Amino acid sequence: MTTLTLAKALNAGLRRAMEQDGKVVLLGEDIGRLGGVFRITEGLQKDFGEQRVLDTPLAESGIVGTAVGLALRGYRPVVEIQFDGFVYPAYDQIVCQVAKLRTRSGGQRALPIVIRIPYGGGIGAVEHHSESPEAQFAHTPGLKVVTCSNPVDGYWMLQQAIAHDDPVVFLEPKRLYHSTRAELDPALEPGPLFASRVVRSGTDATLIAYGPTVQTCLAAADQAAEEGRSLEVVDLRTISPLDLGPVAESVRRTGRAVVVHEAHVSFGVGAEVAAAITEQCFFSLEAPVLRVCGYDTPYPLSRVEHEWLPTVDRVLDAVDRAVGF
Repeated sequence: MTTLTLAKALNAGLRRAMEQDGKVVLLGEDIGRLGGVFRITEGLQKDFGEQRVLDTPLAESGIVGTAVGLALRGYRPVVEIQFDGFVYPAYDQIVCQVAKLRTRSGGQRALPIVIRIPYGGGIGAVEHHSESPEAQFAHTPGLKVVTCSNPVDGYWMLQQAIAHDDPVVFLEPKRLYHSTRAELDPALEPGPLFASRVVRSGTDATLIAYGPTVQTCLAAADQAAEEGRSLEVVDLRTISPLDLGPVAESVRRTGRAVVVHEAHVSFGVGAEVAAAITEQCFFSLEAPVLRVCGYDTPYPLSRVEHEWLPTVDRVLDAVDRAVGF
């Protein structure tokens, strides 16, 4: 049993994947000697060599394009995009090549590529460093999109994504890299990759979140409990494909649902989840499905980002509206 931060758990997951499969290679800006700006790959180039942990030029389209070639030659490349806002130069490669090659080849060729993206806000960063682009990739058939919310999931989900034969966009909530710790037992058998999970049981309303806002919802549930209200929290974990089984089962019991994420509210993952809940749980709902999300503006300056991000107070306000409907 080891206590790890999310950053250390991801590092350990990469290390284990590289030990188990010599075809796993890492590519990214400053991931070698420096260990990445968040130190997720720290020590891996020293232990596995420069042929398996490659420092690349500052050229995201070239990094992902190189990964496509490596995957076609039998490797399992893991790409690090340094910050969420830097992924857009690679967007053409991801959407037009990575997502489509299996279909283009009639199912004969697979692209086992993992694209790691630190995402979300809350770290006081400058422009282009606090984006939440998950809906753009989830809307692209051919891509799997997953995100972890804690060190244990980070450790196992990253290894499962690397072992998967189709491309996976692996979103890492950067503000949790060094702020959360958990006990990790590498001997335990992990659950499936593309599955959501109830992380706190409750009876009065269901909070549905993923990535960084899972911790926000757990904190909201703690505060609500002090006031005598019982909130259930569901961690989606997988955005594409969505696993709505645990979500629907929870909402049918509680009768109320609040979806929480950092990305802009309009056309976001929350809209898809809300529509699916309405379709599947209509006769169980006691109130409309509500969303607590980022606003429909560019991500703000760091000194006011706390006004933009979903907070415990905003979540509890939504719960009050749902319960009082």
